[in-house]
Amino acid sequence: MENLRRFETIQDYNEFNNNETLHPLVSVVDVSKADPRSASNMYFGFYTVFLKEVKCGDLRYGRNTYDYQEGTLAFIGPGQVIRVDNPGEVYQPKGTALIFHPDLLQGTSLAGQMQQYTFFGYESHEALHLSERERKIVLDCFAKIQYELEQAIDKHSKKLIASNIELFLNYCTRFYDRQFITRENVHQGIMHRMENLINDYFRSEKPRKLGLPSVAYCADVLNLSANYLGDLVKKETGKSAQEYIQAKIITEAKERIFDVQKSVSEVAYELGFKYPQHFTRFFKQQVGQTPGEYRTGVNN
Repeated sequence: MENLRRFETIQDYNEFNNNETLHPLVSVVDVSKADPRSASNMYFGFYTVFLKEVKCGDLRYGRNTYDYQEGTLAFIGPGQVIRVDNPGEVYQPKGTALIFHPDLLQGTSLAGQMQQYTFFGYESHEALHLSERERKIVLDCFAKIQYELEQAIDKHSKKLIASNIELFLNYCTRFYDRQFITRENVHQGIMHRMENLINDYFRSEKPRKLGLPSVAYCADVLNLSANYLGDLVKKETGKSAQEYIQAKIITEAKERIFDVQKSVSEVAYELGFKYPQHFTRFFKQQVGQTPGEYRTGVNN
């Protein structure tokens, strides 16, 4: 990829922003200390959280621009690339970044819990927009981490730093729950679109060509990350996105089984199953009967 800046280590990013490296695996970075620079694509080899203090829509992740407002948090997981719309444009960065390497978490309780913070896999337009009160809580968490970094490293340092990062991430989970609630109308619209998307999928030739509808397919069409869609569906329905799709498949299957002119195998292929026996096994797991048993029952 052209015009790509790579940040493999914490020190790499600190040096880029004129910040001192107090710990090799974690830093609270004041990006306002950086010199004016040319916009470029960036690769991060560690967890990165940006707290933007000014609106700046130059950064992109995936296909979408970060809609930064004051107090907006954006999350980037290790190995992700952030693109810019206007490479080469000179700008003065502002804000704060919390960066921490996965190695920091080894041996801590947080190491086994990072997968639950699904917002590290969200798309750009799914960033977290903070209230002023929430912004102060975030800055307080950053200040606690910075305090530990400024102390002499001792046997308590790693545990305290990891605990404060975990506290921060748990607050972010709460704030995202609030954002899901305050954007309920938007999310209901997405759920309606998802339902129509799956219905239209089964009315087309896509099942035969592409197989069963997947979470990744729905997320792509809806212009969302799979993680965000999964969290949204869970909060709206209590089911995982996969469970929601499976329920739609069963509903469609039951309707088609009513047509006694079609064999169970024909129904399986129409739905996108590669093998009829897979359909039979799936149907029995979900319904408690085989397709044949269900057909016999509803027609008697």
